Amino acid sequence: MDIDIIEVSKGSAKFVLSGTNAAFANGIRRAMIADVPTLAIEFLNLNDNTSVLYDEQLALRLALVPLSTDSEYVPQADCTCGGIGCPACEVTLRLDVEGPKMVYSGDFIAADPKVRPADEKIPIVDLKEGQRIMLEAIAHVGYGRDHVRWQAGVACGYKNIPILTVEKCESCGNEIYETPDGIVYLIDGEARISDDDILKCAKCGFQKRVGDLNDPASLKVTFDETSFIFTLESDGSYSSSELILKAADVIKERAQEFAGILQDL
Repeated sequence: MDIDIIEVSKGSAKFVLSGTNAAFANGIRRAMIADVPTLAIEFLNLNDNTSVLYDEQLALRLALVPLSTDSEYVPQADCTCGGIGCPACEVTLRLDVEGPKMVYSGDFIAADPKVRPADEKIPIVDLKEGQRIMLEAIAHVGYGRDHVRWQAGVACGYKNIPILTVEKCESCGNEIYETPDGIVYLIDGEARISDDDILKCAKCGFQKRVGDLNDPASLKVTFDETSFIFTLESDGSYSSSELILKAADVIKERAQEFAGILQDL
């Protein structure tokens, strides 16, 4: 199995996963969405809220603010405190602002200085003169499979690498009917396929005619069942590279756990 990075940034990545099957590719996708633990606000202690938002609306918005941290917090179910709450499994954040002011995610002050919003410019609510929000938020580690607030991978998907072949082109003529991003082009009247641009093929459900040949089967589209183009976006709680590695760790840990169960049979 090989991974070839096409492009990568802090919040997104695109890579080719080859030498495997759709089941494993989907396992990676699901792990990035549902099984990588993240930190998110779960409870609020509201002391004052005179904004235009109901308490429930405010709680929902704050819960969906991605939090990043360098500290190692554990899920409450795995903590030695038994789920009561301790510095190992939860962190508190305080918010105390008065209008007139636009409240942003960066206005939070966390008890742990290593905990911070992934983006400090997420707007929460616009406070007018005389309005105030004062609260204490409690954040826990959780999984996207339990609630979207803990979903680190917000847009993760894959598709098979397309295989385009020109089966017959006896009279290609002087033009090629439209194909995405110049994937098919002419050289001396002969249709060619650009290997460099093949990954740009978005859906590849087309059967285009080439030149004067009025045969839609002249361009054949098939798919490589062992190679996949992955695209992903992170919510910011992890960088895209960290998200990929943590998803791989989840798959590895589950495989080891399953192997241990089989050995005990």
